[in-house]
Amino acid sequence: MPVFMVERQFAEQLEVAPETAAEINRVNDEFGVRWLSSFLSLDKRKTFCLYEADNVDAIRAAAVRAGIPADAIMELSGTLTPDGAFAPLSAADGPVTG
Repeated sequence: MPVFMVERQFAEQLEVAPETAAEINRVNDEFGVRWLSSFLSLDKRKTFCLYEADNVDAIRAAAVRAGIPADAIMELSGTLTPDGAFAPLSAADGPVTG
Protein backbone atom coordinates (compact mmCIF):
# COMPACT_ATOMS: atom_id res chain seq x y z
CA MET A 1 0.00 0.00 0.00
CA PRO A 2 1.37 3.49 -0.77
CA VAL A 3 2.83 5.53 2.08
CA PHE A 4 2.24 9.28 2.40
CA MET A 5 3.69 12.14 4.43
CA VAL A 6 1.10 14.67 5.62
CA GLU A 7 2.14 18.09 6.88
CA ARG A 8 -0.31 19.76 9.26
CA GLN A 9 -0.14 23.31 10.64
CA PHE A 10 -2.20 24.12 13.75
CA ALA A 11 -3.16 27.57 15.06
CA GLU A 12 -2.66 26.49 18.68
CA GLN A 13 -0.26 24.11 20.38
CA LEU A 14 -1.33 20.54 19.76
CA GLU A 15 -2.28 18.38 22.73
CA VAL A 16 -3.70 15.02 21.68
CA ALA A 17 -5.50 12.98 24.31
CA PRO A 18 -5.73 9.19 23.85
CA GLU A 19 -9.47 9.45 23.15
CA THR A 20 -8.80 12.02 20.39
CA ALA A 21 -6.26 9.70 18.76
CA ALA A 22 -8.76 6.83 18.98
CA GLU A 23 -11.43 8.95 17.26
CA ILE A 24 -9.01 9.93 14.48
CA ASN A 25 -8.17 6.26 13.98
CA ARG A 26 -11.88 5.39 13.81
CA VAL A 27 -12.43 8.01 11.11
CA ASN A 28 -9.32 6.86 9.23
CA ASP A 29 -10.66 3.29 9.21
CA GLU A 30 -13.80 4.52 7.40
CA PHE A 31 -11.59 5.72 4.54
CA GLY A 32 -9.07 2.86 4.49
CA VAL A 33 -6.33 5.07 5.94
CA ARG A 34 -3.78 3.77 8.48
CA TRP A 35 -1.90 6.25 10.70
CA LEU A 36 1.67 4.97 11.12
CA SER A 37 3.35 7.70 13.17
CA SER A 38 3.70 11.44 13.61
CA PHE A 39 6.49 13.87 14.38
CA LEU A 40 5.65 16.99 16.40
CA SER A 41 7.56 20.26 16.01
CA LEU A 42 9.19 21.82 19.06
CA ASP A 43 6.53 24.56 19.23
CA LYS A 44 3.79 21.84 19.03
CA ARG A 45 2.05 23.64 16.17
CA LYS A 46 3.12 21.47 13.23
CA THR A 47 3.07 17.72 12.63
CA PHE A 48 4.55 15.52 9.95
CA CYS A 49 2.55 12.30 9.81
CA LEU A 50 3.09 9.01 7.99
CA TYR A 51 0.05 7.19 6.63
CA GLU A 52 -0.76 4.18 4.48
CA ALA A 53 -3.67 4.72 2.09
CA ASP A 54 -4.78 3.84 -1.41
CA ASN A 55 -4.52 7.47 -2.53
CA VAL A 56 -4.32 11.14 -1.54
CA ASP A 57 -8.10 11.54 -1.80
CA ALA A 58 -8.68 9.02 1.00
CA ILE A 59 -6.28 10.89 3.30
CA ARG A 60 -7.83 14.26 2.49
CA ALA A 61 -11.39 12.94 3.03
CA ALA A 62 -10.42 11.42 6.40
CA ALA A 63 -8.79 14.69 7.48
CA VAL A 64 -11.90 16.69 6.57
CA ARG A 65 -14.16 14.25 8.45
CA ALA A 66 -11.83 14.32 11.50
CA GLY A 67 -11.67 18.14 11.41
CA ILE A 68 -7.88 18.30 11.14
CA PRO A 69 -5.77 20.10 8.53
CA ALA A 70 -3.87 18.38 5.74
CA ASP A 71 -1.80 21.26 4.36
CA ALA A 72 0.50 19.17 2.18
CA ILE A 73 0.31 15.51 1.21
CA MET A 74 3.00 13.68 -0.73
CA GLU A 75 3.49 10.06 -1.64
CA LEU A 76 6.82 8.61 -0.51
CA SER A 77 8.88 6.13 -2.49
CA GLY A 78 11.09 4.74 0.25
CA THR A 79 13.53 5.29 3.07
CA LEU A 80 17.10 6.45 2.69
CA THR A 81 19.65 5.88 5.44
CA PRO A 82 22.83 7.89 6.11
CA ASP A 83 24.92 5.12 4.54
CA GLY A 84 23.02 5.55 1.26
CA ALA A 85 20.86 2.44 1.49
CA PHE A 86 17.40 2.78 -0.08
CA ALA A 87 14.41 0.63 0.88
CA PRO A 88 11.13 0.96 -1.06
CA LEU A 89 7.96 1.57 0.96
CA SER A 90 5.40 0.27 -1.51
CA ALA A 91 5.01 -3.36 -2.54
CA ALA A 92 4.79 -2.05 -6.13
CA ASP A 93 8.39 -0.80 -5.79
CA GLY A 94 9.78 -4.04 -4.41
CA PRO A 95 9.89 -5.81 -1.06
CA VAL A 96 8.72 -3.82 1.93
CA THR A 97 11.25 -3.62 4.76
CA GLY A 98 11.12 -2.43 8.34
